[in-house]
Amino acid sequence: MKEKVYFSKEISPEKVLELYKLAGKELGGKVAVKVHSGEKGNQNFLTPDFWKPVVDHVKGTVVECNTAYEGARNTTERHTALLEEHGWSGLFPVQILDNEGPDLELPIPEGKNIQKNFVGKHLADYDSMLVLSHFKGHPMGGYGGALKQLSIGVASSYGKGYIHGLGDPANFWTADHDSFLEAMAEAASSVVKYLKGNLVYVNVMKNMSVDCDCCAVAEDPCIQDMGILVSLDPIAVDQACLDIVYACDDPGKAHFLERVESRNGIHTIERAAELGIGSREYELVEV
Repeated sequence: MKEKVYFSKEISPEKVLELYKLAGKELGGKVAVKVHSGEKGNQNFLTPDFWKPVVDHVKGTVVECNTAYEGARNTTERHTALLEEHGWSGLFPVQILDNEGPDLELPIPEGKNIQKNFVGKHLADYDSMLVLSHFKGHPMGGYGGALKQLSIGVASSYGKGYIHGLGDPANFWTADHDSFLEAMAEAASSVVKYLKGNLVYVNVMKNMSVDCDCCAVAEDPCIQDMGILVSLDPIAVDQACLDIVYACDDPGKAHFLERVESRNGIHTIERAAELGIGSREYELVEV
Protein backbone atom coordinates (compact mmCIF):
# COMPACT_ATOMS: atom_id res chain seq x y z
CA MET A 1 0.00 0.00 0.00
CA LYS A 2 1.34 3.42 -0.95
CA GLU A 3 2.23 5.76 1.89
CA LYS A 4 -0.07 8.76 2.17
CA VAL A 5 1.24 12.30 1.79
CA TYR A 6 -1.26 14.82 3.13
CA PHE A 7 -1.19 18.10 1.21
CA SER A 8 -2.82 21.49 1.65
CA LYS A 9 -2.33 24.62 -0.42
CA GLU A 10 -3.21 26.66 2.65
CA ILE A 11 -0.06 27.57 4.57
CA SER A 12 -0.76 28.39 8.20
CA PRO A 13 0.34 27.20 11.64
CA GLU A 14 -3.12 25.72 12.20
CA LYS A 15 -2.98 23.75 8.94
CA VAL A 16 0.37 22.24 9.92
CA LEU A 17 -1.24 20.85 13.07
CA GLU A 18 -4.32 19.64 11.19
CA LEU A 19 -2.22 17.68 8.69
CA TYR A 20 -0.02 16.30 11.45
CA LYS A 21 -3.12 14.87 13.12
CA LEU A 22 -4.32 13.39 9.82
CA ALA A 23 -1.05 11.50 9.45
CA GLY A 24 -2.33 9.38 12.32
CA LYS A 25 0.83 8.86 14.35
CA GLU A 26 1.04 10.44 17.77
CA LEU A 27 4.69 10.71 18.70
CA GLY A 28 5.32 9.21 22.12
CA GLY A 29 7.82 9.52 24.93
CA LYS A 30 10.19 12.46 24.85
CA VAL A 31 9.78 14.16 21.47
CA ALA A 32 12.61 15.92 19.65
CA VAL A 33 11.44 18.56 17.18
CA LYS A 34 14.11 19.07 14.52
CA VAL A 35 14.00 22.57 13.04
CA HIS A 36 16.33 24.78 11.06
CA SER A 37 17.20 27.66 13.35
CA GLY A 38 18.13 29.90 10.37
CA GLU A 39 21.57 31.37 9.78
CA LYS A 40 22.07 34.93 11.04
CA GLY A 41 21.08 37.25 8.19
CA ASN A 42 18.90 34.69 6.39
CA GLN A 43 15.49 36.09 5.40
CA ASN A 44 13.72 32.91 4.28
CA PHE A 45 13.70 30.48 7.22
CA LEU A 46 10.40 29.59 8.87
CA THR A 47 10.07 31.35 12.21
CA PRO A 48 9.24 29.70 15.55
CA ASP A 49 5.77 31.24 15.78
CA PHE A 50 4.83 29.45 12.54
CA TRP A 51 5.65 26.10 14.12
CA LYS A 52 4.22 26.82 17.59
CA PRO A 53 0.87 24.96 17.45
CA VAL A 54 2.36 21.64 16.33
CA VAL A 55 5.38 21.86 18.67
CA ASP A 56 3.05 22.62 21.59
CA HIS A 57 0.77 19.75 20.58
CA VAL A 58 3.54 17.14 20.74
CA LYS A 59 5.01 18.76 23.87
CA GLY A 60 8.34 18.67 22.07
CA THR A 61 11.81 20.04 22.66
CA VAL A 62 13.24 21.98 19.73
CA VAL A 63 16.60 20.45 18.79
CA GLU A 64 19.43 21.63 16.58
CA CYS A 65 23.09 20.75 15.94
CA ASN A 66 26.08 22.98 15.39
CA THR A 67 27.42 23.62 11.90
CA ALA A 68 30.76 22.54 10.49
CA TYR A 69 31.65 25.86 8.86
CA GLU A 70 32.12 29.46 9.94
CA GLY A 71 29.00 31.38 10.85
CA ALA A 72 26.69 32.16 13.74
CA ARG A 73 25.89 28.50 14.49
CA ASN A 74 29.28 26.75 14.54
CA THR A 75 29.76 26.79 18.32
CA THR A 76 27.30 26.03 21.10
CA GLU A 77 27.75 29.52 22.54
CA ARG A 78 27.03 31.27 19.23
CA HIS A 79 24.22 28.92 18.29
CA THR A 80 22.53 29.32 21.68
CA ALA A 81 22.64 33.11 21.29
CA LEU A 82 21.14 32.87 17.79
CA LEU A 83 18.36 30.53 18.95
CA GLU A 84 17.45 33.21 21.45
CA GLU A 85 17.76 36.04 18.92
CA HIS A 86 15.53 34.22 16.42
CA GLY A 87 12.90 33.55 19.09
CA TRP A 88 13.16 29.78 19.47
CA SER A 89 14.18 29.63 23.12
CA GLY A 90 11.54 32.21 24.03
CA LEU A 91 8.75 29.89 22.88
CA PHE A 92 10.07 26.37 23.43
CA PRO A 93 12.47 24.25 25.43
CA VAL A 94 15.58 24.10 23.22
CA GLN A 95 18.55 21.74 23.13
CA ILE A 96 21.65 21.66 20.94
CA LEU A 97 22.18 17.94 20.56
CA ASP A 98 25.96 18.17 20.17
CA ASN A 99 26.58 20.79 22.86
CA GLU A 100 29.03 18.38 24.46
CA GLY A 101 30.87 15.24 23.43
CA PRO A 102 31.38 12.47 22.75
CA ASP A 103 29.15 12.11 19.70
CA LEU A 104 26.75 9.22 19.40
CA GLU A 105 27.87 6.85 16.61
CA LEU A 106 25.09 5.23 14.58
CA PRO A 107 26.06 2.23 12.43
CA ILE A 108 25.26 2.11 8.70
CA PRO A 109 25.88 -1.54 7.77
CA GLU A 110 24.46 -0.99 4.26
CA GLY A 111 26.57 2.13 3.66
CA LYS A 112 28.79 2.15 0.62
CA ASN A 113 30.13 5.68 1.21
CA ILE A 114 30.03 5.90 4.99
CA GLN A 115 29.54 3.07 7.47
CA LYS A 116 28.72 5.21 10.49
CA ASN A 117 27.04 8.49 11.29
CA PHE A 118 28.04 10.90 14.06
CA VAL A 119 25.11 12.64 15.73
CA GLY A 120 24.77 14.77 18.84
CA LYS A 121 24.97 12.59 21.95
CA HIS A 122 21.70 14.00 23.28
CA LEU A 123 19.72 12.28 20.54
CA ALA A 124 19.81 9.39 23.01
CA ASP A 125 17.56 11.44 25.33
CA TYR A 126 14.62 11.18 22.90
CA ASP A 127 12.13 8.50 21.90
CA SER A 128 10.67 10.06 18.76
CA MET A 129 11.14 12.97 16.39
CA LEU A 130 8.99 15.51 14.56
CA VAL A 131 10.99 16.59 11.51
CA LEU A 132 9.99 20.13 10.48
CA SER A 133 11.52 21.02 7.13
CA HIS A 134 11.43 24.14 5.02
CA PHE A 135 11.46 22.81 1.46
CA LYS A 136 13.71 24.94 -0.75
CA GLY A 137 16.78 24.76 -2.96
CA HIS A 138 20.28 24.11 -1.69
CA PRO A 139 23.73 25.12 -2.99
CA MET A 140 25.16 21.61 -2.57
CA GLY A 141 22.26 19.18 -2.20
CA GLY A 142 20.16 20.75 -4.96
CA TYR A 143 17.18 20.87 -2.66
CA GLY A 144 16.58 20.67 1.09
CA GLY A 145 13.74 18.72 2.68
CA ALA A 146 13.13 15.87 5.08
CA LEU A 147 16.11 13.73 4.02
CA LYS A 148 18.54 16.59 4.50
CA GLN A 149 17.07 17.37 7.93
CA LEU A 150 17.57 13.74 8.93
CA SER A 151 21.16 13.63 7.68
CA ILE A 152 23.09 16.89 7.77
CA GLY A 153 20.51 18.36 10.16
CA VAL A 154 20.85 15.71 12.88
CA ALA A 155 24.59 15.14 12.39
CA SER A 156 26.92 16.75 14.89
CA SER A 157 29.34 19.43 13.79
CA TYR A 158 31.96 16.72 13.24
CA GLY A 159 29.35 14.45 11.67
CA LYS A 160 28.43 17.06 9.07
CA GLY A 161 32.04 17.18 7.94
CA TYR A 162 32.18 13.38 8.02
CA ILE A 163 29.19 13.10 5.65
CA HIS A 164 30.45 15.84 3.32
CA GLY A 165 33.93 14.33 3.21
CA LEU A 166 32.76 10.70 2.84
CA GLY A 167 34.38 9.74 6.11
CA ASP A 168 37.14 12.36 6.08
CA PRO A 169 36.10 15.87 7.15
CA ALA A 170 39.29 17.23 5.53
CA ASN A 171 37.64 16.50 2.17
CA PHE A 172 34.57 18.61 3.03
CA TRP A 173 34.60 20.61 -0.22
CA THR A 174 36.39 18.15 -2.52
CA ALA A 175 34.62 14.78 -2.19
CA ASP A 176 32.84 13.24 -5.19
CA HIS A 177 29.48 14.99 -5.42
CA ASP A 178 27.15 12.07 -6.16
CA SER A 179 28.86 10.05 -3.43
CA PHE A 180 28.16 12.92 -1.00
CA LEU A 181 24.46 12.82 -1.97
CA GLU A 182 24.44 9.07 -1.32
CA ALA A 183 26.18 9.59 2.03
CA MET A 184 23.39 11.96 3.05
CA ALA A 185 20.83 9.25 2.34
CA GLU A 186 22.92 6.72 4.26
CA ALA A 187 23.15 9.03 7.27
CA ALA A 188 19.40 9.67 7.11
CA SER A 189 18.74 5.92 7.16
CA SER A 190 20.72 5.52 10.38
CA VAL A 191 18.56 8.09 12.19
CA VAL A 192 15.31 6.47 11.00
CA LYS A 193 16.52 3.09 12.23
CA TYR A 194 17.83 4.45 15.52
CA LEU A 195 14.43 5.99 16.31
CA LYS A 196 12.70 2.80 15.11
CA GLY A 197 10.55 4.74 12.66
CA ASN A 198 8.98 6.91 15.37
CA LEU A 199 9.06 10.01 13.18
CA VAL A 200 6.62 12.31 11.39
CA TYR A 201 7.75 14.58 8.55
CA VAL A 202 6.40 18.04 7.70
CA ASN A 203 7.63 19.85 4.57
CA VAL A 204 6.50 23.43 3.99
CA MET A 205 6.79 24.84 0.46
CA LYS A 206 7.05 28.52 1.34
CA ASN A 207 9.73 31.20 0.76
CA MET A 208 11.35 28.86 -1.77
CA SER A 209 14.73 30.25 -2.70
CA VAL A 210 17.35 28.26 -4.59
CA ASP A 211 19.48 28.78 -1.47
CA CYS A 212 19.27 27.12 1.91
CA ASP A 213 18.39 28.67 5.26
CA CYS A 214 22.06 28.04 6.15
CA CYS A 215 23.05 30.91 3.81
CA ALA A 216 23.53 34.26 5.58
CA VAL A 217 23.09 35.91 2.18
CA ALA A 218 20.44 33.94 0.31
CA GLU A 219 18.61 34.68 -2.92
CA ASP A 220 15.04 35.82 -2.45
CA PRO A 221 12.34 33.22 -3.21
CA CYS A 222 11.97 32.61 -6.94
CA ILE A 223 8.74 30.64 -7.03
CA GLN A 224 5.29 30.93 -5.49
CA ASP A 225 4.38 29.35 -2.15
CA MET A 226 2.75 25.98 -2.80
CA GLY A 227 1.62 24.36 0.43
CA ILE A 228 2.24 22.01 3.34
CA LEU A 229 2.94 18.28 3.07
CA VAL A 230 2.95 15.76 5.93
CA SER A 231 3.84 12.07 5.80
CA LEU A 232 5.27 9.18 7.77
CA ASP A 233 7.69 8.58 4.85
CA PRO A 234 10.66 10.94 4.35
CA ILE A 235 11.23 9.85 0.76
CA ALA A 236 7.59 10.22 -0.26
CA VAL A 237 7.27 13.70 1.24
CA ASP A 238 10.42 14.96 -0.56
CA GLN A 239 9.44 13.29 -3.84
CA ALA A 240 5.96 14.82 -3.63
CA CYS A 241 7.42 18.31 -3.17
CA LEU A 242 9.59 17.93 -6.25
CA ASP A 243 6.68 16.53 -8.24
CA ILE A 244 4.55 19.55 -7.30
CA VAL A 245 7.27 21.91 -8.52
CA TYR A 246 7.63 20.01 -11.81
CA ALA A 247 3.86 20.09 -12.33
CA CYS A 248 3.43 23.82 -11.68
CA ASP A 249 3.42 26.58 -14.27
CA ASP A 250 5.12 29.22 -12.14
CA PRO A 251 7.60 31.34 -14.14
CA GLY A 252 10.26 30.80 -11.48
CA LYS A 253 10.13 27.04 -11.95
CA ALA A 254 13.03 26.90 -14.42
CA HIS A 255 15.40 28.72 -12.07
CA PHE A 256 14.45 26.54 -9.11
CA LEU A 257 14.77 23.29 -11.06
CA GLU A 258 18.10 24.36 -12.54
CA ARG A 259 19.45 24.38 -9.00
CA VAL A 260 17.95 20.96 -8.22
CA GLU A 261 19.05 19.32 -11.47
CA SER A 262 22.52 20.89 -11.73
CA ARG A 263 23.32 19.33 -8.33
CA ASN A 264 21.56 16.03 -9.20
CA GLY A 265 19.39 16.51 -6.13
CA ILE A 266 17.14 13.55 -6.98
CA HIS A 267 20.06 11.21 -6.34
CA THR A 268 19.65 11.53 -2.56
CA ILE A 269 16.08 10.27 -2.96
CA GLU A 270 17.24 7.45 -5.25
CA ARG A 271 19.82 6.22 -2.73
CA ALA A 272 17.39 6.54 0.20
CA ALA A 273 14.88 4.38 -1.70
CA GLU A 274 17.59 1.75 -2.26
CA LEU A 275 18.16 1.71 1.49
CA GLY A 276 14.48 0.99 2.11
CA ILE A 277 13.57 3.81 4.48
CA GLY A 278 10.59 4.78 2.34
CA SER A 279 9.22 4.81 -1.16
CA ARG A 280 9.06 7.22 -4.10
CA GLU A 281 5.54 5.94 -4.75
CA TYR A 282 2.87 7.67 -2.68
CA GLU A 283 -0.77 8.70 -2.54
CA LEU A 284 -1.27 12.46 -2.41
CA VAL A 285 -4.28 13.33 -0.25
CA GLU A 286 -5.28 16.94 -0.75
CA VAL A 287 -6.99 18.56 2.22
